Amino acid sequence: MKFGPLQPDLMPGAKNAVETCLAVTPNERVALIADQASRAVAASLSAALADRHASFTGLLLEDFGPRPMKVAPPAVLDALETADVGVLCMTPQPGELSARMAIVRIVERRQIRYAHMVGVTPEIMRQGMRADYNMVDRLSDKLRERMLGAQTLTVKTSAGTTIAAHFDRGLDWVKTSGLISPRYWSNLPAGEVFTTPATVDGTFVCDATAGDHFNGKYGDLQSTPLTLRIKNARLVEVHCDRKDLEQEFWEYCHTDENSDRVGELAFGTNLGLSEMIGVLLQDEKFPGVHLAFGDPYGSQTHADWKSRTHVDVLTRNCDVWIDADQIICKGKYRLEHLGLA
Repeated sequence: MKFGPLQPDLMPGAKNAVETCLAVTPNERVALIADQASRAVAASLSAALADRHASFTGLLLEDFGPRPMKVAPPAVLDALETADVGVLCMTPQPGELSARMAIVRIVERRQIRYAHMVGVTPEIMRQGMRADYNMVDRLSDKLRERMLGAQTLTVKTSAGTTIAAHFDRGLDWVKTSGLISPRYWSNLPAGEVFTTPATVDGTFVCDATAGDHFNGKYGDLQSTPLTLRIKNARLVEVHCDRKDLEQEFWEYCHTDENSDRVGELAFGTNLGLSEMIGVLLQDEKFPGVHLAFGDPYGSQTHADWKSRTHVDVLTRNCDVWIDADQIICKGKYRLEHLGLA
């Protein structure tokens, strides 16, 4: 598969993905899956793989049927069954989550190194994919270590977010810092430390981006934020000046019995980012804390429940405390305080 002409300014990010994040070695077999909207990114990744002398199979989703795809194409699943490394770069469409989860299930069963680049754009390749992922990894390690013994996480913003979360010591904190291992696949660009919280209570104002198809449909929500009231980790109220968004979000979060449940609480740890760009894949890695309703990625956190949906919600300029210790001030980590300056 030839994905199209190469854009040279995407190559630093592509090389970072292939050489640093995935650590592809010569002669490894790579399944590179893309869609029409992501062809420029796929072309840069294929060039980086060729420079690495890796053997790769390129697959274009539209070659296997119409979008949105209801199920993962058999050819894609077959390619992952024999690959050492997998990459999925695509723009999500409504109703495709189950197909993507089928891809992830093969990755987790086979424990191959895998980059999940859903929503990737050339802009992201020029920004978040150029981060120093060794530094992102050090910060992520520090936060995971702190949270393993934490009782409470408090998040506040000037826009009205005030939440308190508590944790189950039986559930893991997962680091996806960009240095991808067979044990944990990762989004790219990377920079998250997450768990499934035991409880979350309070008000969360999503005044940045929301996940799944909401990102592509509604974009940055700074001017029309979603105000979400949460009780015992369940979404109990949604308010928004855009009533179509309010209704659609509420209905999405009631798709099944756990769609309204907070399945993920995450730190964004990508220190290479200076501003949000309105694309969830990168914005959720921005320094701060965000939530997601729905599936808890139980294969990683060890949560014992599931959902057919998963939608992230982001907020801007967080103040964050681990117990009584403030570690983020107005969206910036206190690196010296954390011993990382």
